[in-house]
Amino acid sequence: MNIVTESHLKGQPIGDKAHKRPVRPVRWFIIVGTLLAALVAGLGFFKFVFLPNLFKEIFSKPPPPTTVNVAAAKSETIPNLLAAVGDLAAVHQVNVTSDLNGRITEIMFTAGATVKEGTPLVQLFDGPEQADLASFKAQATMAQLSLDRAKQLAARQFGPQATVDQAQSSFDQANAGIAKTQAVISQKQVRAPFDGELGVRKVEVGQYLTAGTQIVSLTDLSVLYANFTVTEKDSGALKVGQTVRIAVDAYPDRTFEGKITTIEPQIATDTRNIRVQATIQNPDRILKPGMFATTSVVLPDRPPVITVPETAVDYTLYGDSVYLLTEKKADDGKTSLAVTRTFVQTGNRINGRAEILKGLKEGDRVVAVGQLKLQSGAAVTISTDPTPPIPAKPPRY
Repeated sequence: MNIVTESHLKGQPIGDKAHKRPVRPVRWFIIVGTLLAALVAGLGFFKFVFLPNLFKEIFSKPPPPTTVNVAAAKSETIPNLLAAVGDLAAVHQVNVTSDLNGRITEIMFTAGATVKEGTPLVQLFDGPEQADLASFKAQATMAQLSLDRAKQLAARQFGPQATVDQAQSSFDQANAGIAKTQAVISQKQVRAPFDGELGVRKVEVGQYLTAGTQIVSLTDLSVLYANFTVTEKDSGALKVGQTVRIAVDAYPDRTFEGKITTIEPQIATDTRNIRVQATIQNPDRILKPGMFATTSVVLPDRPPVITVPETAVDYTLYGDSVYLLTEKKADDGKTSLAVTRTFVQTGNRINGRAEILKGLKEGDRVVAVGQLKLQSGAAVTISTDPTPPIPAKPPRY
């Protein structure tokens, strides 16, 4: 067997693999540093270039105009009213009572009925008084006969004048007894003192009624008083005969008119108010005594004033203001509408409109609805929708 030897063959033994050369650390540092530099450059570009330009584009763009309702300031004469609060009272109102004690034998009325003056209401037991009346009438008859006989005898000189005088006295005493008894009997029958409407019955048949006990209330509703108070400062503007307008909660859509009939000559020292009374006709009898009333005294008209809708005024602790509509020119020459907050001095508020004593002139346009979203200098557009109507009556208490 020949063994062949190849001396020229070189290399590794069969089965061994060649090892790769390790990457040098410098190369790794270069790669990581390049990546970090790229990341830092990207963040810097995003922070110092992209974001400022983005914010500048967003915040430099003006917001869209706000849609608002606009109203013009008008010069008008508004009612000059002096407002106050009070209540209603009946001109004639009484609790019907009896003057005497007695047992009720008959009730001659129906609760809630309308009665005339003199209508019998309650009958008390008057049997003894009727007997006394019959006795006095018999005495009067006998005294009349005795008086006639005495006068005839005295005329013929058959009797003294003293007998005539005594008979006249007996006759007068009998008539006085009749009158007294009839008065007591009339007191036993309780009658309506005036025309009016009865209230709730408070007695029963058979009840023993003592003097002064209430039987029923009687009220005349045809005419009422409106009693109210005004301050000392406003008392100089009041005069007897001025018109007073009355409003009550029971009929919010109606207004009742009357005239001032009495002004208290004294001012209350504790409140410095003066009491005023007006008389109101109540033909429909719908007003009731005791009702709470809001009164307005009609004073002489004042000169015309500037008014705007009440919703246009912003009432704050820092003062009253409105948003005044102005024209604003842009850099490109186009005209747009903007608003400016303008402080004003307000007066009375009547029928949904507010007096502007200072700060506006006739014809100025102000924002009537939508000012809560505005600030001074904001761009606006005028809405084509009609302004919401002002409620005729605000909610009460």
